[in-house]
Amino acid sequence: MIGLGIMGSAMSANLIRARYRVVGYDVLAARRRDHRRAGGHAAAGCAEVGREAGIIFCSLPSSEALARTVDDLVEIARAPRIVIETSTLPMAAKEDARRRLGARGITLLDCPLSGTGSQARAKDIVVYASGDRRAYRKVAPVFDAIARAHYYVGAFGAGSKMKIVANLLVAVHNVAAAEAMVLAMKAGLDPAMAVKVIGDGAGSSRMFQVRAPMMVKGDYSRALMKLDVWQKDMTIIGDFAREADCPTPLFATTAPIYTAALARGRGADDTGAVCAVLEQMAGLTRTFKVQRSK
Repeated sequence: MIGLGIMGSAMSANLIRARYRVVGYDVLAARRRDHRRAGGHAAAGCAEVGREAGIIFCSLPSSEALARTVDDLVEIARAPRIVIETSTLPMAAKEDARRRLGARGITLLDCPLSGTGSQARAKDIVVYASGDRRAYRKVAPVFDAIARAHYYVGAFGAGSKMKIVANLLVAVHNVAAAEAMVLAMKAGLDPAMAVKVIGDGAGSSRMFQVRAPMMVKGDYSRALMKLDVWQKDMTIIGDFAREADCPTPLFATTAPIYTAALARGRGADDTGAVCAVLEQMAGLTRTFKVQRSK
């Protein structure tokens, strides 16, 4: 596992529970230490992971991180057989990685994940797998250890396209959940009761179920998806829609709300913090102090 952040550490934990030997690396020493404490082997770098493992997961924050990872993997004498790229990144970056790894006989699969960090820890994510179908079949048992479902969705890149579509819905549903919660509070309803009742009805969504409880507490410090990371995903969605010449009016409406949350210094908070932005816009003042991550 290269990248031991929110998603990478969750996948590693499930693989370890499934009795796989997991060699992990992250640029942050604290994450390597946590991986070791969880029962994994902490590597000194990407090259060591490549030498130790025949199957590698990448869970990375940027195109630059993927490029550096590929730099290390193509230089080692004993190359891994299959690399599974799970990050949400521009297709150009993944295509370049596939070309460079392919020249060394390494198969790269494009396999983004649908779900939050808490869902990943509960093995409640879905894998959108794309690329070489034979390679997908080989790693299917590994996907069984980390996800409740995995789908082969087509040629390389189809997985990223499917994830972008899914993330568009996440962007809209997250802000919609916040808007509904602010209206409920403004109307004098008990927010905890609103979560219980609305969450059991036709107006619910997975994002409402995951984030509305945060909105009740006004505490977004235990981020399932940090706002500053999500901004990268928002850019990818917008660019993809423009390239496809496809109107996305609801998605476009959400973008300023996320930007406003970032402008208020909430980059390290969960994306549910858009609720705090809408509360301020509504002139809503709550009686407790909203906690924020540092």
